[in-house]
Amino acid sequence: MADPKYLMTVKSLIATVTQQEDLNFLLTNRIPRAALTRFMGWFSKIEQPLVRDLSIGCLGLLTDLDLSEAHKDRFRSLHDCFTRALKEGARPFDQDPLVVASPSDGIIGAHGRIEDTQLFQIKGAPYSLADLLSDPALVAAHRNGTFVTLRLTAGMYHRFHAPHDCSIDQVTSIFGDCWNVNPIALKRVEQLFCKNERAVLRTHLDRGEAVTLVAVAAVLVASVRLHFLDMVVKAREPGMRAFSCDVHVRKGEELGWFEHGSTIIVLAPSHFSFCKNVKEGARIRAGEPLMRRG
Repeated sequence: MADPKYLMTVKSLIATVTQQEDLNFLLTNRIPRAALTRFMGWFSKIEQPLVRDLSIGCLGLLTDLDLSEAHKDRFRSLHDCFTRALKEGARPFDQDPLVVASPSDGIIGAHGRIEDTQLFQIKGAPYSLADLLSDPALVAAHRNGTFVTLRLTAGMYHRFHAPHDCSIDQVTSIFGDCWNVNPIALKRVEQLFCKNERAVLRTHLDRGEAVTLVAVAAVLVASVRLHFLDMVVKAREPGMRAFSCDVHVRKGEELGWFEHGSTIIVLAPSHFSFCKNVKEGARIRAGEPLMRRG
């Protein structure tokens, strides 16, 4: 087993290199993003023990991977590790009926009020609901509403859940690129979330309020598994595809997973306010309070 002090030194060196913005952007974006993402989708599913163990070991070196909460301690492949389930009770969901819980683990990014139909990926970098959603009805539903961005890093728990009791009536898959979605890329690529591949989950709460989840893919991840549709959403051709459904889910029910890690944007009506724990840069776990219904 490797010396823990040696591993910490290696991690520190990797962090120092990746924190250099120009180098980080070059390594994660100025590459054949689509081809590398397809390769990673194939490679991560290899079950050969040596490949599996080396891959998971590298993931542990490069990320903040913590497997102590995992439901099992052995994985068939890197993909199996990425999409791991957790032990029963590891993510309890806030049961206050006025609280909309975080659908996933993540780092809280830009959040606030939508200014007419404009929101922000970071301060000073706006994008529009129309470009993000490609759905005039949803744009109207969220005009002057509330939004929050949750970024999942590669080592995090990648499954996402229903933030409240709700009905899902449509999922729209929108073709796009696979830029990295880290803060460095968000500062440099205008309207990044509107350029990347994404899946829009249109939901309504019990009182009819529209709460929309936008699962945005990124480099190394360009597919989302949705359990309630029993399918993997992949946008392989330009344009978009809408899948109608009539699914009722309870708060905390697992909806699916990202293949690796990415971003979820949560859109809500204007009378929803943020809970006290919501601060930019803070970590949040699935089930913790995110918004409160007015």
